[in-house]
Amino acid sequence: MDTVTCPCGTGRPFDACCGPVLGGRPAPTAEALMRSRYTAFVRGDAAHLLASWHPSTRPRRLRPEPGPVWTGLEIVDRSGGTMFETDGVVEFRAHRTDGVLHERSRFVREDGRWYYVDGEISPDR
Repeated sequence: MDTVTCPCGTGRPFDACCGPVLGGRPAPTAEALMRSRYTAFVRGDAAHLLASWHPSTRPRRLRPEPGPVWTGLEIVDRSGGTMFETDGVVEFRAHRTDGVLHERSRFVREDGRWYYVDGEISPDR
């Protein structure tokens, strides 16, 4: 088992946290998918980012560019997004070496899988 701490901020080992989701296992909640997407950004995993993006809003391709280093994730709020719901919202702050990305993201669950739909970026408060 990989004992490296997952970058998503749970404090859990990567293999017991975002690792299975990045490996293709469905995320149990919208927040878990959002955390796995943050981890994918940290790791430069464009394949996971595209696979977890809803087909209605997914870009054709995604090429993470070198740039700021992701330094931490903070969950600000969540609504819905449980194993028993079909939509959810997760608001977060993703800290980088050049500032903070503050986003309120929408997710939907279809056929047992959560997908990122879109997000509203706002100035950090």
